[in-house]
Amino acid sequence: MVTTLVTRAVAGDELRARRAGAVTGRNVTAFRAGGAYWWLVISGMAEPLLYLFAIGWGVGALVGDMPLPDGRTVSYLTFLAPALLAAAAMNGAVAESTMNFFAKMKFAKLYDSVLNTPVTPVEIAFGELGWAMMRGSMYSGAFLVLMAVMGVTTPALALVAFPAALLVGFAFGAIGLALATVMRTWQDFDYMGVVQFALFLFSGTFVPVSSYPVAMQVIVQLTPLYHGVELVRGITLDMLSWSLAWNVLYLVVVTLAGLAFAARRMRKLLRK
Repeated sequence: MVTTLVTRAVAGDELRARRAGAVTGRNVTAFRAGGAYWWLVISGMAEPLLYLFAIGWGVGALVGDMPLPDGRTVSYLTFLAPALLAAAAMNGAVAESTMNFFAKMKFAKLYDSVLNTPVTPVEIAFGELGWAMMRGSMYSGAFLVLMAVMGVTTPALALVAFPAALLVGFAFGAIGLALATVMRTWQDFDYMGVVQFALFLFSGTFVPVSSYPVAMQVIVQLTPLYHGVELVRGITLDMLSWSLAWNVLYLVVVTLAGLAFAARRMRKLLRK
C-alpha cells in the first residue's frame, strides 16, 4: 500500500512538472515566432553592459582600487561587474514575470483558455517562472562570458557563479509573479519601477554597503538584491565562505514565499 501511494505521488509530481513545462514551452514557441521579442531580450542584455563600460571604466578611473573584506584590493571594474550581473538577473526575471505576465493574464486572457485544459493555476505560475528563468539565464550566461573574457573573473568561478545568478533570477521571478497578481493597472508598475531602481542603486552595487549610515545598512541588508550581489560577488571574486550560505538561504526562502503567494492569488483570480 505504501509503495502504491509513493508511486502515485511520484507520478502526480511528474505530471504536474510536465504541465508546467508545457506552459514554458508555449512561451518558447511564441519567442521563436515573434521577431520583435528578440529585440526586447537584446535590449535587456545591453543595459547592464552599458553601465559596466560607462561606470566601470569611466568612473572607475577616478575611484581607483576597491578594498575587499579579505584584505585584497581590486579594480573598480572588477568590484562592479558581479553586482551588475546580479542586477541583470533581477531585471530580466522581473520584466518577464511582471509586465508580460500581467498582459497575458489581464488583457490577452491567455490563461482563461489554458484553464480549460488540465493545467492548474499553480502549474501556470511554475511554468511562467521557468520561462522567466530561461530569459534570465541568457542574460547571466552572456554577462559571465564577458566577465571571463575581460579577466574580471576566471572561467571556473564563472561556472560556479552561473547557478548563483539563476537563484537570484528565481527569487525575483517569484517576487515578480506575486506582484503581478496584485497589480490593477499599468500605472501600478511605475511604483514597482521606482523600488526596482532603488534596489539597483543601494544594494552594494556601486559602493560597499558599509559606506552607508548604520540605519540604512540595516534596511539594505533586508533586501533581496543585496543578498544576490553578496552571493555573486563572493563567488566571482573568490571570496568563498560559509557566510554565502546565508545569502543562498535568504533567496530560497524568498523564492518559495513568492511562489506560494502568487499561486494562492492566481487560484483566486483565475477561478472567478
